[in-house]
Amino acid sequence: MATELHGQIGPVEKNPTADAHADPAAVRVHGLTRTFDGRAVIDRLELTVRPGEFVALLGHSGCGKSTLLRILAGLDREIEGEVLVPRAKAVAFQAPRLMPWKRVWRNVLLGLPGRPGRAVAERALAEVGLGHRSTAWPKTLSGGEAQRASLARALVREPDLLLLDEPFGALDALTRIKAQQLVAELWQRRGCAVLLVTHDVEEALLLADRVLVMDHGVIAYEREIGLDRPRDISDPRFAELRTELLDRLGVAAPTAATTASPATAATATAPTASPATSPRKAA
Repeated sequence: MATELHGQIGPVEKNPTADAHADPAAVRVHGLTRTFDGRAVIDRLELTVRPGEFVALLGHSGCGKSTLLRILAGLDREIEGEVLVPRAKAVAFQAPRLMPWKRVWRNVLLGLPGRPGRAVAERALAEVGLGHRSTAWPKTLSGGEAQRASLARALVREPDLLLLDEPFGALDALTRIKAQQLVAELWQRRGCAVLLVTHDVEEALLLADRVLVMDHGVIAYEREIGLDRPRDISDPRFAELRTELLDRLGVAAPTAATTASPATAATATAPTASPATSPRKAA
């Protein structure tokens, strides 16, 4: 089952109630199962992501988050069930995965079909604030700069779906804040759907329209985040949502004295678009 806008990944178990033309979605997953050595890491999972929606995926290590992201990225096809994703998709991992023998601008173009010129890479690097380092070698970049180069490599593909697998996990607290703000701005500007895998509840609440909690290979809980943007971590409603999600994750909520995480203590807001008017690409 595939439409002109979506590509099929792996074997398909047709869903007789689904109509791709009547129910447009950036991602549609039905009955997805992935097993390793007979153990189901993902077990008949159901998921829909709307065009332009920012979704954050939380869950304990080993619950299947990264496996799901790899499947959506087309990196794992040993599956059962139905997976429909945009043909134009890109992924950024926690490790920037830059080739040390290629200059930054050449890293941005890695894997692109055809023979795109340097100007294509330069535009993407400028968008993430790294235009001045286009000719640098990857080993000379800071952690934040390397992650920006990784984002530029994803954006140059003009994705309708951007997959982020803990892209800020290795960054220091202040650099992480800047990276979160950058992703929020890029999402607002580009209007693509985003699926962010993270362990940080506050990060999920600052960035996402909707937060999902994954457990034992399924989406065990989901929550629409109806807070105005930019969001304020001192807002009582923000604190209530944080407590709710931590409870779902089986984690005791922090005390008032330790409310702000290291990654968000230096800021109270994240500049992103209103969830009620999720951005769309300009025609």
